[in-house]
Amino acid sequence: MSQQTAQNSTQGDSSGKLVLSHRSTSIIDSSSPQQQLIEAQQQQINQLREELDQLKRDGVNPSKTHKSRHFWRNLRQYLAKINLGSNHQPRFSLNEILFSYVGSFLGIATLAYLSVNSGYPLIAAPFGAAAVLVFAVPNSPLAQPGNLIFGNFLGAVVSVLMVFLFGSEPWVMALAVATAIKLMQLTKTLHPPGGAVALVGVMSKAEVSFIVTPVLLGSIILLFCTIGFNNLMPGRSYPKA
Repeated sequence: MSQQTAQNSTQGDSSGKLVLSHRSTSIIDSSSPQQQLIEAQQQQINQLREELDQLKRDGVNPSKTHKSRHFWRNLRQYLAKINLGSNHQPRFSLNEILFSYVGSFLGIATLAYLSVNSGYPLIAAPFGAAAVLVFAVPNSPLAQPGNLIFGNFLGAVVSVLMVFLFGSEPWVMALAVATAIKLMQLTKTLHPPGGAVALVGVMSKAEVSFIVTPVLLGSIILLFCTIGFNNLMPGRSYPKA
């Protein structure tokens, strides 16, 4: 009897061990995907650490690398904006280009020959910029008769006054241009060459005669050339209504 009981106990222990072993195997098998995921993540972490250590050994600062990439990306975007800026530029037909070419040639040639033959200075560097406006974009608000005459006139008056009060120091040049721009804005006679007139006047230590010749008379002659040429060419009219 006792021998049978011992045998049953032994069989029970063996059965229990088999069941426990089977459960342990099931638990290990069921947890193996999670274990694989953890191992994969650990490998990625180790790889990142190795790359970071390599960068440090090579003397490369990750933060500096990021700043460098950010700088070049911004530079590319800025250059792209400059390139796209061409889309906002005026477009000219072949006739308009031809008319601008012929008109600017005739206008500046008239001023130059009158200056040589009359003995009076009727041409100045700012009239080159004025020719761009009145012959290339005659419909521009900045190219209208009032802007051409009074913009240049104000620039000349300002330059003569600045030279009289302060001389021709570099800061006086800047003051003359800024003052001329402000006066043209206030009088609604903004004309870009007027700023150039103010600058040239200070640089050349202009006297009162500078206001009349070349600035005022030269502007009037250029205006007559502009009116005559633009109104004779088909499809063009000046001044703008």
